[in-house]
Amino acid sequence: MNYWLVKSEPDAFSWEQQVARKVEPWTGVRNHTAKLNLKAMKKGDLAFFYHSNIGKEIVGIVKVVKEAYPDPTAEKGDWVAVDMQAARAMKAPVTLATIKADPRFAEMALVRLSRLSVAPVSETEWRAICELGKVKS
Repeated sequence: MNYWLVKSEPDAFSWEQQVARKVEPWTGVRNHTAKLNLKAMKKGDLAFFYHSNIGKEIVGIVKVVKEAYPDPTAEKGDWVAVDMQAARAMKAPVTLATIKADPRFAEMALVRLSRLSVAPVSETEWRAICELGKVKS
């Protein structure tokens, strides 16, 4: 299993909307590196759901339930989407400030590549963030 982080602006698509809709296509990614990360996702992989711009915190965990397919929102190009299912909320949201202040996350893509909307997360990072968020990894 691989671990990921996906970002969404909560005023565009929030964790609460993900939970309410249960399974939702993750669409609209228009960065080539992020697209490659979506293509690398496998059914059963887990991802942190991160509220960007407003909040700047990891608020939940989603599971990949359908691997990459053509993004229906793309007018042209080879953009892809994956379907995500809400798995569980973080009991304690983990803020970007907390992550940046912790040396365990110095090499994390969220810190190093701050604008990347779909990024890999190492197993060590995953376990540490789950611990901070008070959820089972």
